[in-house]
Amino acid sequence: MNMQTLVFAMVAGEASGDVLGADLIRALKKHYPNAIFEGIGGPKMQAEGFQSLFEMERLSVMGFVEPLKRLPELLGIRRAIVNRYTENQPAVFVGIDSPDFNTTIEFRLRKAGVKTVHYVSPSVWAWRQGRIKKIKKSVDLMLCLLPFEAAFYVQHEVPVRFVGHPLAGQFGDQPDIQGARLQLGLDTDRPVLCIMPGSRAGEVNMMAEVFLDTASAVLASVDGLQLVIPAANDARYAQLTDILAARPELDIKLLLQQSHLAMEASDAVLLASGTTALEAMLLKKPMVVSYRLGALTYKLLSPFIKTPFVSIPNLLANKMLVPELVQDQAVVSELAPAVLDALDQSKCPALVTSFDVLHQQLAVESGAIAATAIAELVNTGSAS
Repeated sequence: MNMQTLVFAMVAGEASGDVLGADLIRALKKHYPNAIFEGIGGPKMQAEGFQSLFEMERLSVMGFVEPLKRLPELLGIRRAIVNRYTENQPAVFVGIDSPDFNTTIEFRLRKAGVKTVHYVSPSVWAWRQGRIKKIKKSVDLMLCLLPFEAAFYVQHEVPVRFVGHPLAGQFGDQPDIQGARLQLGLDTDRPVLCIMPGSRAGEVNMMAEVFLDTASAVLASVDGLQLVIPAANDARYAQLTDILAARPELDIKLLLQQSHLAMEASDAVLLASGTTALEAMLLKKPMVVSYRLGALTYKLLSPFIKTPFVSIPNLLANKMLVPELVQDQAVVSELAPAVLDALDQSKCPALVTSFDVLHQQLAVESGAIAATAIAELVNTGSAS
């Protein structure tokens, strides 16, 4: 075991990265008990002894306007990080997610001779694949959460290690459907459809009405169907309350957050594509995945989309395990039959078996695998 005091520099820009960073620090301490961990991180990383030089929240900006307003500050923080670790070179620099912020830091530090790692692949395998050129120049090691991401980097000759997905360890093998229904005050004997129109205002504006129209159509065919919508945050709760006020004929239980519990209680999930599809898969739920973009946005983006599927379950399986109804297919006439099919319990066991296999692939010791790969890079100059 290497007892030398080394400095590990890390930058995490949001809460999910803080969780990964804390897990990684714990695992790295087993290799380097005397190591110093510093950079930018949140409360979970700091609880492991990490020294944050700036508040992580300063990096957590969303949308288009807010980052522009904060651009001078963000550039100043990035410049300070680059200067600090160019002059006092750490054993390794680890950028955790936040690719727009971290990749430039990694590029500049690597040019200065610092070993660099990026933890959580950007969706470069899915669209704007030209970004791989900058990534290849910026990182000595990419740590991926999903196995098909690792295959993409191997293809492009970027050193990579698949470390599993931290979400996979948060879900048991089987959901407690009855317990979840009792917690939410739902009837345990009647079927439940969970509707998830997205976590951003624009997504909800685009998806909520067609999802509610679909629910109306499905209700006509399924006796006693219960509907539940978990709102991602206070703003989405207010937005959905307004939308539902115009639909008094629909008896829907609107929840503030509690998305995992709502999915656990359900027989099927109708969702806007994203991480929610992975969570539904880990909860072993039949699902219908849908998404819409503005017509012009879709026209501009579609030439850059390079994957045959949009949902993580299908990407993991490399086949159409769950239906994907995107853009022109995101209409009631296609969504309603797909939801009825998902609610058909006779088809559930085969899907659950497939989901179990994928769950086990992802449920590995992410922090330990990542730390071992980083230790190889530090000790030998490459992660074999």
